[in-house]
Amino acid sequence: KVQHQLRNVQKVQATETAFAAIRSDGSVITWGKQNAGGDSSAVQDQLKSVQQIQATLSAFAAILEDRSVITWGDPYYGGDSSKVQHQLRSVEKVQATTCAFAAILADGPVITWGYPDAGGDSSRVEHELKSVQQIQATDSAFAAILSDGSVIAWGVPEKGGDNSAVQDQLKGVQQIQATGSAFAAIL
Repeated sequence: KVQHQLRNVQKVQATETAFAAIRSDGSVITWGKQNAGGDSSAVQDQLKSVQQIQATLSAFAAILEDRSVITWGDPYYGGDSSKVQHQLRSVEKVQATTCAFAAILADGPVITWGYPDAGGDSSRVEHELKSVQQIQATDSAFAAILSDGSVIAWGVPEKGGDNSAVQDQLKGVQQIQATGSAFAAIL
């Protein structure tokens, strides 16, 4: 059904059961399970000049050339960003857990949405999420490196969302890597 549209594809991203392809003109073609991001018809007219796409298990988030973000797919998995849409400006990067997204803005704060427990609710650490340089994700938690080399984590504690036991050791962190349920930091 979409085969004839898949020309000049630059990048492809996938949820668990759908695909999104960015074409060289910045347009996006989607296919697969409709409610998992395979149907982008509700936002298709907004999917112009797309630079990057990130995915949870059942939703997509696209960064446009103007650094705004458009989402679609299952709302439970981050496909509905309407509550934070007005804040999604000057977006540098989007990271994803299985059910939530986190966007780093140009001046360093982070905006989150999606399933609250899986990182979509960062209100517990929101006041600390300033000058964020990098974010990594397990399947249900995020960890952010701040400009001073410290790390802030949120999400499901057993999946890396609570770094309080090692917080005092997380100084001068250069990089974070993640498995499905844990983070490792390079100092």
